[in-house]
Amino acid sequence: MNQIKTVNVERVSDISKKEFIEKYYKPQRPVIIEGLMKDWPAHKKWTIEFFQEHAGEQIVPLYNSEPTKGTQNSAEPVKEMKMFDYLELLKTQPTDLRIFFFNLLDNMPELLNDFSYPDIGLKFFKRLPVMFFGGGGSRVLPHYDMDLSDLLHFHFQGNKSVTLFSPEQTKYLYKVPFAVHNLETIDMDRPDFNKYPALQNVIGIQAEMKAGDALYMPSGYWHYIKYLDGGFSITLRALPKHPVRIAKMLGNVFMMRPFENIMRKSFGQKWVDYKEAKILSKTNKKFSKSVNQHA
Repeated sequence: MNQIKTVNVERVSDISKKEFIEKYYKPQRPVIIEGLMKDWPAHKKWTIEFFQEHAGEQIVPLYNSEPTKGTQNSAEPVKEMKMFDYLELLKTQPTDLRIFFFNLLDNMPELLNDFSYPDIGLKFFKRLPVMFFGGGGSRVLPHYDMDLSDLLHFHFQGNKSVTLFSPEQTKYLYKVPFAVHNLETIDMDRPDFNKYPALQNVIGIQAEMKAGDALYMPSGYWHYIKYLDGGFSITLRALPKHPVRIAKMLGNVFMMRPFENIMRKSFGQKWVDYKEAKILSKTNKKFSKSVNQHA
């Protein structure tokens, strides 16, 4: 069976601020840090049942892993549901539905006292402490964050698999033009190397997360996430400081995204098909040329 090549992420515990900056932040290397949330009240307090009790009446937008079609915006939810009912699904059965970018500051500000921003050298953007909930078997399309933040991703309850790809791997991942994800037709678990041969060059960094783990994802890193069990996480983000990354982030937010939305609304599926055909042809030609040069 075809598989993407991966290496395991580094795993550490009780890391100092100096060590994190020198070994991981400056060289932009992912790492799982164990025990970073052990002193948080949230570590023991936050459970699926806790959120059912304290936010069960909230109506939440839900997303799945189905490809977006036509004029549909990729950020549009597929349905809405009371949080209590959605979390009951997580407890009782597999589901592809996910809660994406649940902002605690807007939705449950009282929980800001349940965690703290770790002093490890990242200057966190405290306007966006966001949560993600997923059912067992749900998957998140491979993507990188548009704002190019450095991310610290804390996982609660259950297990999840995160495969990371450095920005240097983008040329092999069939990134869709004017988007931050790859072709939605690609099955990253069973890739078709005949149709997508460049994926044979990809090397991912595999992170198997359990409750209590914190995963550092450097700026611009792709992440492909699979929830092995129903669970949830919180992501703290540090906005880019490097001038080049700041410029790219502003371009993504204020130029690329509005342009994509306009083209989707104007041309619908024709625009989507055009982009996908273009990147498929372009990437495969580059791969074929590279193979021939090394033959």
